[in-house]
Amino acid sequence: MTTTKLGSTLRQIPVGIWMLGFVSMLMDISSEMVHSLLPLFMVSVLGASALTVGIVEGLAESTAMIVKVFSGTLSDYLGKRKGLAVFGYALGALTKPLFAVANTTGIVLTARVLDRIGKGVRGAPRDALVADLAPPTLRGAAFGLRQSLDTVGAFLGPLLAVGLMLLWANDFRMVFWVAVIPGVLAVVLLLFGVREPRQHRNGKRTNPIRRENLKRLSAPYWWVVGIGAVFTLARFSEAFLVLRAQQGGIPIALVPLVMVAMNLVYAMSAYPFGKLSDRMSHSKLLALGLIVLIAADLVLALDDHWAVVLAGVALWGVHMGITQGLLATMVADTAPADLRGTAYGVFNLMSGIAMLFASVLAGLLWDRFGASFTFYSGAVFCVIALVGLTKYQTGAATKEAV
Repeated sequence: MTTTKLGSTLRQIPVGIWMLGFVSMLMDISSEMVHSLLPLFMVSVLGASALTVGIVEGLAESTAMIVKVFSGTLSDYLGKRKGLAVFGYALGALTKPLFAVANTTGIVLTARVLDRIGKGVRGAPRDALVADLAPPTLRGAAFGLRQSLDTVGAFLGPLLAVGLMLLWANDFRMVFWVAVIPGVLAVVLLLFGVREPRQHRNGKRTNPIRRENLKRLSAPYWWVVGIGAVFTLARFSEAFLVLRAQQGGIPIALVPLVMVAMNLVYAMSAYPFGKLSDRMSHSKLLALGLIVLIAADLVLALDDHWAVVLAGVALWGVHMGITQGLLATMVADTAPADLRGTAYGVFNLMSGIAMLFASVLAGLLWDRFGASFTFYSGAVFCVIALVGLTKYQTGAATKEAV
């Protein structure tokens, strides 16, 4: 794609989507300042095990995904997205001080779950809002752009965390306090920078999860739900990337740089692959994403030397760039417009259940058999998913499965 065409596409994307991207960026700066240090904080300060880290991360991330069912359905029922998104971002900002004062893993778990409830409340309405604002011909590019800006925050956050850890001699709690600031700014920008489009409704409101409404979610949509869950099962919490980096002897203050590297690659790849998804087979792109994740797992299993870990983390970032915006686009393409919030909610419910199982299993394998075995297991799940995807492609008579 030429630079001219790329610039033209970016100019066509509505301002509201740009604003939603910047809101996501600010909240990710806030969240990743905490999350990039949290596994180390739990292990080195609170004395937690890898299994405990896996349980905390699995419960937190799965909670976020499960809550999206209710917020997405409610946004469909009300015909309003922005109010729920504001509430979710505000809850995320308000939970950050809890990390700074935590002195037990129980408080960390509480803070993490509340933070992820905020993410769950805002996630489905925000994605549905992107779909509402984006022209259908630019939907992949719009989701890719929002994901790219989101991920810019996801590498700026750890970068700020590294700088502050070096400045303040590994003072975790001070860094957690600073993380409150960009979270509050995200809420302010959403309140005043995004206008919600009018929803055109015919007739009275109906419950989106009534049987007759759920029947309107087609077979291609449920296939997307299934493949999304399998992807999540194959890709456990990124907390284990941080723990793998620590094993290589990287100083604690510098360990978050692995998340900087992963999210930098993710940010650079999300928009190009999002734009590409508007032009080529979604199934082929998903298969490519799985192949890249297999490579990432194998590299991370190989050795804990910093250069090897960095290579594996970079491949992980490419995988995220290929698949995350693509799966969001596929949900939008296969669900009725008035059920998009519910569609994203159900999609994330299934992914949340898979995330909980995957993270707990990863922590258990890590404690029992070591890091290498954990990543080899992830590669096996990827191969299973790839075989299933290949069989689906073989049986599909059309160019795209959705």
